[in-house]
Amino acid sequence: MTVSPAPDRSGPVHVLVVAAGRGVRAGPGGPKQYRALAGETVLRRTLAAVLSWPGVSPARVRVAIHPDDADLYADAAQGIGLAAPVHGGATRQESVRLGLEAIAADGEAGVALIHDAARPFADAALAGRVLAALERASGACPALPVVDTLRRGTPGGPAGEGVARAGLMRAQTPQGFRLPAILAAHRAAAGGAEATDDVAVVQAAGEEIEMVEGDEANLKLTTPADFARAETWLRGLAEETRVGTGFDVHAFAPGDSLWLCGIEIPFDRSLAGHSDADVGMHALTDAIFGALGEGDIGRWFPPSDPQWKGAASEIFLRKAVERVAARGGRLINADITLICEAPKIGPHSDQMRARLAAIMEIEPERVSVKATTTERLGFPGRGEGIAAQAAASLALPATRPAA
Repeated sequence: MTVSPAPDRSGPVHVLVVAAGRGVRAGPGGPKQYRALAGETVLRRTLAAVLSWPGVSPARVRVAIHPDDADLYADAAQGIGLAAPVHGGATRQESVRLGLEAIAADGEAGVALIHDAARPFADAALAGRVLAALERASGACPALPVVDTLRRGTPGGPAGEGVARAGLMRAQTPQGFRLPAILAAHRAAAGGAEATDDVAVVQAAGEEIEMVEGDEANLKLTTPADFARAETWLRGLAEETRVGTGFDVHAFAPGDSLWLCGIEIPFDRSLAGHSDADVGMHALTDAIFGALGEGDIGRWFPPSDPQWKGAASEIFLRKAVERVAARGGRLINADITLICEAPKIGPHSDQMRARLAAIMEIEPERVSVKATTTERLGFPGRGEGIAAQAAASLALPATRPAA
């Protein structure tokens, strides 16, 4: 399946992860969302998956938690930069309503994706299909057809009558809704009978819901057997390698020095830019964000924001590296090529490598800084500025099993 692009809509994408339950069917060991799964908590794996969805930013992700789980949540979400969690209620339905109220209090409309914390394998393609459906309907639900023969009865007892499976679907999350519609429906349903899911709440309010294709790999961890199955999948997958590229250009401006790859170099000009215009560090930062699938510098540090005027570019690079750590990953190597006629890069390349390695907390031998010219062609050849291209490779933990 291909990843769906973020749909064009007037409002942002909010995500509510429901993590206030006790998970008693999973057996002893505490709430299932905080149990380890192949060395990482279920909730952290779920959050890593959520942050790969189209249009999702950490600041618009809220988690509904049990009041007793504040410390467990803080450990699971450490370093990710989510919106403040909200305390859930006595039922899932109440937890969702309280979470939606907190989202609405931020004053932004848009759409809301509601997702179970116990589904850590929901990928970007699945979320993209849900978001695309919201261009047409008030709500969307991923689902898969029931393929097994159905019978009434209980394990150990006699087999009961068969149940026709034609037209029956297994609902999954994330379920998506236009925020005003889902919030109004939950407010109207408060205090009434408990609905089976959020689709039922919105349907009771008369809204249209569209079903989209679900994903067999989007397993919900409910029983000890589910944990064993997911553990086997993840141990087999271990980790995956991601590669990202970045490119940036800055023109020369009046000055007596410029910043390149974290080093100030005396020169008869500087570089023009909203920050310190470190073209090499900008390209590298974009390469890391690209490998993560988390946008670019402009998404995280908008040039329209005055707080970044004149800022040191290492702030941007440190954020990219922080995001790698938040996803449980590690940086394998980074390679930067500076394209210019002047200044000479060779005398400074080792110092640049050491500075970048220190910022990224990796060995200098994993960082390459080199330079080339354009043989007097183009704007670099005319001495009008400097361009840089970069590549970065990351190792990230596998976030989902194969279908």
